[in-house]
Amino acid sequence: MTYPEAQRQIADNLSFIYHPGEAAAISSLLLEHITGKRPQEWRLRDNSQLTTAQEELIAPLLARLLAHEPVQYVTGEAWFCGLRFHVNPHVLIPRPETEELVEWLISQCRFPIGTLSIADMGTGSGCIPIALKKRLNKADVRGYDISPDALQVARGNAAALDIAVQFEQLDILDSNATALLPGFDFITSNPPYIPLNEKDKMPENVVRYEPALALFVPDNDPLLFYKALATLGKTRLNAGGMLLMELHEDLAQQCASLFAAEGYQTEIKKDMQGKERMLRAWH
Repeated sequence: MTYPEAQRQIADNLSFIYHPGEAAAISSLLLEHITGKRPQEWRLRDNSQLTTAQEELIAPLLARLLAHEPVQYVTGEAWFCGLRFHVNPHVLIPRPETEELVEWLISQCRFPIGTLSIADMGTGSGCIPIALKKRLNKADVRGYDISPDALQVARGNAAALDIAVQFEQLDILDSNATALLPGFDFITSNPPYIPLNEKDKMPENVVRYEPALALFVPDNDPLLFYKALATLGKTRLNAGGMLLMELHEDLAQQCASLFAAEGYQTEIKKDMQGKERMLRAWH
């Protein structure tokens, strides 16, 4: 079987559950995982054949995709800010929108940055702090998460990418624990913010496979983690410091009002799709 034939076969099967364009993109990612070659490499050699071993990998991996498992979990990797991250169901899959949060923070930096300190709360795969450390090499960057399994993934990513980020276990809702943290110039977070009553409206591949701990909040307290972040910022932000967070697009105004009531100045930023998905807050 040639590479193009394999790509078409996988995409045709996936078209039963995905839009044709998305099916084609997923099939290319799967073939890259199987062959170790980027799509642009094998497209130049249309007659190149997959090995027997490579062909045998297609069926079991395709079966997982047809069960709605995200391709990033099937391949065990996801790209973020030009870096390849290992991911598994213990961590959220990095999204392009989160790259915008990284860029927004960098745009707020005052250079030189030799003394800059950054903390990411609910770090998951470590994609935010690792990407920031890659760009702001002299900064002290740390990541915190309540999940030991997520921290294992994050530490593995930092080691694999040879990027020095310190990861520690922390429950951001535990005020006694957060009181022991040092001060930071920036605190970032992509916390849980989806009310449980929206679960039935979400894509099956998200609900079935991505960690509920990192997704959902109680219906009666959807700003639970933002309240904790507002409290954290009052004591753990250095003078001139700033919080930058991702948001539920339907709760952006409520979230901004929450921070304003706590004495912060705020700015909501729209993502690439024009949705109110990010907030920065500072004193």
